Parts: sequence; C-alpha cells; structure tokens
Amino acid sequence: MELRTSLVYPAISIKGFGGLMQGMDGGWISHGLASISAAAKASGFAIDLIDLRALRGWDHFRQVLQERSPRVLGFTMMSSDAENVRTASAMAKDLDPAVITLAGGPHVSMAPDDAALFPHLDYLVIGEGEELFPRLLAGFARGERPGERMLRGQRPQLDLLPFSDRQLFLDEWRRCGFVVDSPEVPFLPELPPPFATIIAGRGCPFHCSFCKPGEDLLFGRAMRTRSPENVVAELAGLAERFRLRSFLFHDDCLFHDRAWLQRFAECYRQAGLTMRFFCQSRADLLVRNQDLLPELRAIGLRGLFIGFESGSQRILDFLRKGTTVRENLEAARLCKRNKLAIWANYMLGIPTETRGEAQATVEMIRTIDPDYFSPAFFTPQPGTELGRYVEEHGLGLQKGYEGMRRNPDAPKIRGIDYDFLKKALAESRRRRPGNMIRRGVSRFSVRVQRKLMRLWPFQAPLSNR
Repeated sequence: MELRTSLVYPAISIKGFGGLMQGMDGGWISHGLASISAAAKASGFAIDLIDLRALRGWDHFRQVLQERSPRVLGFTMMSSDAENVRTASAMAKDLDPAVITLAGGPHVSMAPDDAALFPHLDYLVIGEGEELFPRLLAGFARGERPGERMLRGQRPQLDLLPFSDRQLFLDEWRRCGFVVDSPEVPFLPELPPPFATIIAGRGCPFHCSFCKPGEDLLFGRAMRTRSPENVVAELAGLAERFRLRSFLFHDDCLFHDRAWLQRFAECYRQAGLTMRFFCQSRADLLVRNQDLLPELRAIGLRGLFIGFESGSQRILDFLRKGTTVRENLEAARLCKRNKLAIWANYMLGIPTETRGEAQATVEMIRTIDPDYFSPAFFTPQPGTELGRYVEEHGLGLQKGYEGMRRNPDAPKIRGIDYDFLKKALAESRRRRPGNMIRRGVSRFSVRVQRKLMRLWPFQAPLSNR
C-alpha cells in the first residue's frame, strides 16, 4: 500500500553518529524494528529505515527526512536513547507538521508517564507492536486516527510472526554507502562472519530487582518461546541466504526450558546445520542442566554469556537474583570443563554495597578468569524495583537519558566511592597467564580468518528484498 513509512533506529548514545559497524552497539540490528517491519510488510506496506548510526549528524537526518518525506515515522525507544527520539521527532514535526509520529519500545512501556511528556510524538505504544502496527497503518491509509494517544499492543503467538526483516537494515546500510559482508557485525573470534543474532522468546519468569517488573510491562509475566522448529527454520533460511557461519541467541533464559533445548538440538542436527553459536544463561540454570552441555557443544555451542552480577551473597539476595556465589563458580567450572568460552556479566556500585562486597565480586571474577569481561556500574532503570529504590532514597546521580547507559564510565548513584570502583574494575579484568595466552592465540586466528575472508569475500545478496 502507498503510505510512505519510515522507522527510525536512534541508538547513538554510545558510539554517536557515524558509529555504524563499530562493534555490538554499532553493528547489530534492532529486532523490535525488524519484527514490526516484517509484520507491516506481510500486510502489504512498504517500510524503510533511517539508522542514525549511519548518518553524519542531525543536519544529515533532516536531509534524509526531506528526501523521503514519510507520512508515518516510527521510533523504538530505549531509555538511553530517549533524548535522540525527542530531537528527531521535533525535527520531523518542524519539517512536516502533518507527519504521523509514534514510538514504542522499552522506555514507552516502562516509563509511559515520562514518554507522554514528549510533545512531538502523536502516539505511544505500550507492549508489543506486531499486531497493532499494521492495523494502525491501515487506518492511517484510510485517513482514520485513533482517539487515544496511549495505545496498548497485543501479545502475538510468536510462531505466527514472520521472521525478522533483516533486509530493512541491510538496505539502509548499503544506501548509506557501507559494504556489508555479514547480516550483523561479528564481535568474537569464536563467532566468525557471516554472523547474526536471533531471539527465541520473550519474557522472563525470574524477579531480579534491577530488571523487574519493567520487563513484565513490555512482554508480560509469562515466558513465551518460539518452537524449536520455528527457530531452526529461521536459522536454516539465514544459512542458505547468507552462508551464515555463526550466531548469538539474545535470550536471557534459554536454559530455563530443558525440553526446549533438547528438541532444539535434535532439530538443529536434523536440519544439517553446523554454525557455531553463543547463548545466555543464569548460573543456576546452567548448573541445573549441566548434562546438556556436551550435547549442545557437539552441535555448535562455543560460549555462554552468564549474569554473575556479584560475588557477595548478600548483594545477590538484595538484587533478588535467586542464585548463589557457589552456583556462579560452579557454572564457570562447567564451562571450562566443556571448553566453552565465558562472557562474564557483573556489576559494581550496587546500592548498599560495601567496599568488602565489591572486592568479593572482584575476587570472584578473578577466580572465574573469564574469556570476556562485561562489567557495569549499576545503573537504575525506570520501571524497575531497584530504580524506584534509588528514586525513593534520593540516590540518583544520572544526568539526562544518556546517563542510563550501563557502561562503567560515570557515577550513577550517591554514596558510592567510584574512584575505588575504578581500581576494583581494573583489578577484576586482569587476566591470568594462561588466559592471556589463549586470548593471544584467538586474536591471531581472527587476523588469519579476516585475511582469508578478503581472499574469498562474501556479499549478502541484494535480491530477496
């Protein structure tokens, strides 16, 4: 249908304009936008993307808006990108007051009262948008507008959704002059290009106070998962289309459903797939399902992202994590026994944390000796229990929306000695000698791999758009 519609990806709070293809933040797709684009295209609408990471600045964004002249402009909004959405929507309305603007994503669902203060957004979508967005576009095409500004999306049956529209991003990246040789930018030597990310489900059954109940507002309290057959069908299509060699599961709780993992492994083998992959897990789930690790490694699992969070049991309990320090250490031991790389997620600067408890986290990470370190200074997020705790106790030090990034680069809350934490952070990331040797070998293999890829370059096909 003829209804010029552009989606905007505003994630420039870390790398800034021109940050496309720079690591995870600059080289991965937004599955939220890719999913609602796929749903809209399945209903007959033409959708394009404006990726701020590919642009030179706000003047360039204005130029692109003038060239495309969309009738509908849709935004996804993380809290850290909210100011970018505010600026972009204001600019769009300045150029064309008649353009219809709408936004969804985590910030709208978790902080709807704050999102309602953005004057240049006509509509705000709480929850999931795959069913609502095509209906809205159909109404806009007929000249119909909803009577309410705050709209609530429905929770779709995940197996009935079309696969993520990766071409939405590939087309935009090429339009901006980037040479694309992988659906998404690879970031680890264990995951060679062509590389992609995939999501198998939505929601989380656990109660971590730094995340809940915010995630429930977006996806509901129950965990919903696509069938293993559906996930494998998407992976098989990516393997055929892009000659995919590796992928990453974004899901936090893939190990929550043992039967799902077993069926996935069976379907993966039957499909003849051999790509390497990483997935994420809680430490307790990994320990509980440790007997599955050899089978998963046999089909391609090469590493795990694990949310260790803290080396203090009191802090883990304060976070309502539901795990133990002993499980953290056991999960790491299991990974090493099964030759799986460890990506360690952990936090420092948690409210009420003492120096001794922060040091316990450092000691735990030094004991684990992970392949990859992913530390964060605790960052309160809107809509979460711990975010409310920080607000109620007047602890917040964040400046603007960009202060909601989890990176350990600025003070987040009062009462924390960040000079001490910076030293603790550096200490936590000191590799042991054997680890240093392994990482050196990995870096060398990556350089060799990249040289080989230049000799046999792969360009993602321009057809099938």
